[in-house]
Amino acid sequence: MNKSGDLLAGIKEILSNNDDVTYMPLQVQGIRCTLIYIQSIINLQTLQEQIASPLLALSLSNAKDIKQAFGEGSLFTCPYQQAAEPSSIAFAIVQGSVALCLEGSPTANVFEIPSYEKRAVEESKNEQVVIGPREAFIEDIEVNVSLLRNKIKHPDLKIVRYTLGEYTKTRAYIVYIEGLCENSILEELNRQFQHIDIDGVLGVNYLSEEMKTTRRTPFPQFQYTERPDTVAASLLEGRIAILLDGTPSSLLVPVSIFSLLQSSEDYYQSFYSASWIRMIRFVFALVSLMLPSLYVAITTFQPDIIPTDLLVTIAAARENIPFSALTEAFIMELTFEALREAGTRIPKPVGQTISIIGAIVIGQAAVDAGIVSTPMVIVVSITGIAAYIVPHYELGLTFRLLRFPLLFLGGTTGLLGVLAATYVVYGHLCSINTFGTPYMQPLAPLLLSDWKDMLFRAPSYFMKKRPKTYGSQNRRRQTHK
Repeated sequence: MNKSGDLLAGIKEILSNNDDVTYMPLQVQGIRCTLIYIQSIINLQTLQEQIASPLLALSLSNAKDIKQAFGEGSLFTCPYQQAAEPSSIAFAIVQGSVALCLEGSPTANVFEIPSYEKRAVEESKNEQVVIGPREAFIEDIEVNVSLLRNKIKHPDLKIVRYTLGEYTKTRAYIVYIEGLCENSILEELNRQFQHIDIDGVLGVNYLSEEMKTTRRTPFPQFQYTERPDTVAASLLEGRIAILLDGTPSSLLVPVSIFSLLQSSEDYYQSFYSASWIRMIRFVFALVSLMLPSLYVAITTFQPDIIPTDLLVTIAAARENIPFSALTEAFIMELTFEALREAGTRIPKPVGQTISIIGAIVIGQAAVDAGIVSTPMVIVVSITGIAAYIVPHYELGLTFRLLRFPLLFLGGTTGLLGVLAATYVVYGHLCSINTFGTPYMQPLAPLLLSDWKDMLFRAPSYFMKKRPKTYGSQNRRRQTHK
């Protein structure tokens, strides 16, 4: 058997038991050719017009001229590469390429013409804004790159490509602006990407788990976003983005807890409104974490600090309740978490209705039955609403998780236990470091120059320099994120 036969046989052996692989034989001036492809993942129009049609229209006189034309690349308008290894050709085919094997040739021409089903660019579902762009990333990485290129039209926007996953062969892009990002962060990202060893990468959370710089922490060390404008603005601040094929979210590094509490809409409103809303967001983020534990601690161990009239009202409401405040709070918090999760899993048209009505009906029924008190229902309801104010979903989940140990400490040790636990959490936050950036910066360590975009947003004419928090090399100017 000749080398061409060995090559074709090797490809067939690797792709055996794949009934969706097509082997199309062609006869071109007495020379046998074989096109190999998977119909569902290639562009059939490109195959027909730029590959098959030139072959069928070929009118060269002898085999030597045909092989010469193949080598010169003068037959096809579609770009291709030559490959000699059956394994590399087979991998290219399952990724959306077409291989052309020519009788008597030890190599195959590989045309990369993938075409996967994808949805259109739609409005962001998880990061909605009243003012500002509405477009969001989709699952196709090339479309996502085009959305970024449309916002940053500069040759310094750089993209580094990686292929991750032993079986999935998922494309991942590291995106940054040369001259703005910190080189040490870029080098660390490249080093970690080169050492990722995993069977499959199906979402950006796979990468975040593999690349965590601080392992023992529930706090997110990457910022998730599905908005191109947020990514573009973060790149202009000197941060780095990670895009992954097959997922509509991107990752941003480095990150601080204050960047997770900011919303893109803060920069589309006047600085008065944006600053007011941002301060409300910070206050209610603390409320979502600490309100139930403070209520239980105060009513159980320090009732004397409550005003007399309010204390009488609370005591009257709890008079016939058979459970302690701690047990009562656990029952309500767990019920609220179950309703929230059910609302997520139930089909969308009825999910929100079920969650709201379920919370109202169950809460009222529990009060009427004397299982929980009215003040506890109010506390848990306010806490649940406050949790939705946190813009970053993973940070909100972390607050919901930490709420339970704080609640337990409040019900067993009082305010002292809550304050001690808060101090421990703050110390833990100060110990987290994401790609060389302290998690609590610019608060700890203190960077007063970056406070103009932390608890409030200063006017744009006061923010002419990029923040030091993210280690930007170029401090000339800053934009919104």
